[in-house]
Amino acid sequence: MAEEKKDNLITVNIDGQDLQVPPGTNMVEAVKMLGKEVPHYCYHPKLSIAGNCRMCLVEMGMPGRDRATGEPMLNEDGTPKIMWMPGPAIACGTNAAPGMHIKTSSPKAIESREAVTEFLLVNHPLDCPICDQAGECKLQEFSASHGRGYSRFVEEKNVKPKRTRLGPRVTLDDERCILCSRCIRFSQEIAKDDVLGFTDRGSYSTLTCFPGKELANNYSLNTVDICPVGALTSTDFRFKMRVWFLKESKSIDFESSVGCNTVVSSREGKVYRVTPRRNDEVNDTWMPDSGRELYKQIESEDRFSYSSVNGSETSAVEALKAAGEILKGEGVAIVASGRNTVEEQFVLKQIADQVNAKGVYLVARYGDDDGILISKDRNPNVRGALATGLISELPSEKLSALGAQIDSGEVKVVLATKEDLVAAGLSEEQLKKVKLVAIDTHATATTKSADVAIAGLTQFEKSGTLINQQFRIQKFHKVVPGPVGSIDDLAALSAILASLTGETCPSVVGTVWEKIAAEGSIFEGLSFKGIADTGVLLDGSAFSGLAFVEGKSLHFEPKLEEAAAE
Repeated sequence: MAEEKKDNLITVNIDGQDLQVPPGTNMVEAVKMLGKEVPHYCYHPKLSIAGNCRMCLVEMGMPGRDRATGEPMLNEDGTPKIMWMPGPAIACGTNAAPGMHIKTSSPKAIESREAVTEFLLVNHPLDCPICDQAGECKLQEFSASHGRGYSRFVEEKNVKPKRTRLGPRVTLDDERCILCSRCIRFSQEIAKDDVLGFTDRGSYSTLTCFPGKELANNYSLNTVDICPVGALTSTDFRFKMRVWFLKESKSIDFESSVGCNTVVSSREGKVYRVTPRRNDEVNDTWMPDSGRELYKQIESEDRFSYSSVNGSETSAVEALKAAGEILKGEGVAIVASGRNTVEEQFVLKQIADQVNAKGVYLVARYGDDDGILISKDRNPNVRGALATGLISELPSEKLSALGAQIDSGEVKVVLATKEDLVAAGLSEEQLKKVKLVAIDTHATATTKSADVAIAGLTQFEKSGTLINQQFRIQKFHKVVPGPVGSIDDLAALSAILASLTGETCPSVVGTVWEKIAAEGSIFEGLSFKGIADTGVLLDGSAFSGLAFVEGKSLHFEPKLEEAAAE
């Protein structure tokens, strides 16, 4: 077979089929390109190669060369003669080379995998029905498709410890561990917290933390995600729900401007867990532990689930009418939020223009940049406010300027969304000086002082878009319905805008996007449906140098950072 080159690609042959790949491509990934799968446990595309599970055994051959002359050896028909290795090779430890041949389903490869599976099951408990990993277990799947179907082992199994605490969020069932070392390599290479290792030898090898240490970093639950069996489990999710009953919805982590892609698993209106969703441009396959707990805000004790006018509970419809009347007054200021969606910020901008707002404010939130997936900017959508024109400069952490406007009498009415004005620096005395309309999901000093308080929805109860630190617009989807008495923030804002203009305004994400993506907009040509699950990169230079980047995702592109700094 003559080597063909196209755009620096090389040709390899997998199960008799030629495939062009970049040089050095891992053969596990190359096989995937043909829609096939090489079974594996220890291999992970984002971790170093360990090659210790041996499950990915394949037959490998290379074009032969005459030892005396160095010339290529040819078959009678003129094709290169392939010299096959006498024993199988691991696909994960093999990188593509010109002319390489691989057999993934030959009798030798199949027999080798069956033997590996048999060894892995020697001491492994065969109690899949009660295992917490059932339905997501690679050992369960591969033992069915690559196992012998029977056991020749008659000795008593070596039983290892159960329910071992590795850290505050991770529990180990060591009897299920197959020593793939994924968790060890993740802790060393990604989390930079080298606390895990193996102790003892042979069938007595055990995963443990180093003396005096525990698995307590903010990325510890990623070890649970990548564990191919039921060894590492989430203490919070452990045995709470069978995974095949869960509905999975694509979402975004709201805790910082990185915008990690997530999957939210729910059943019958209740969220059970949040896990990372792979996006190589943003978060690879990881997410912080802190972002996994955000769903608990849905049922927190301070959840605000009714609307009120002058302190009396009322319907959302009556509250919105009252809000519209208040905002028709003079001296209106708007406090938006970096937690509002792009769609909500767009409508807020229209409201601000309609009432000739004396000021539009955002509250900044800053924290330490952990150098991985939590940025200094703890708001998920400040860039959305910039892109929609809602604000024209970077926000401050305190509303001092608004406080001065209230004290001078310039501002007499305030519309606040998803922000506690007292926590942002205003005093309760200042709030008493103005007519206040508040839209929020949880009870705060602001909702208690508001003339009109409207119960909104959390990120898990609505759909929308955010713009992350890379200027990548990403969408998230509704997971569960909101509590009775609450209303979608976008619908609430659209109703207020309609009462101000006297015209019907779009109130759902898809129809609002028809206006957002108008000609000449930075969003021109986009639609909510048309935004890919991995997001769409916007032109950072269109933010007039006001955008900023504090943190970096694992694969943050330097050119984006440079564009932001210009």
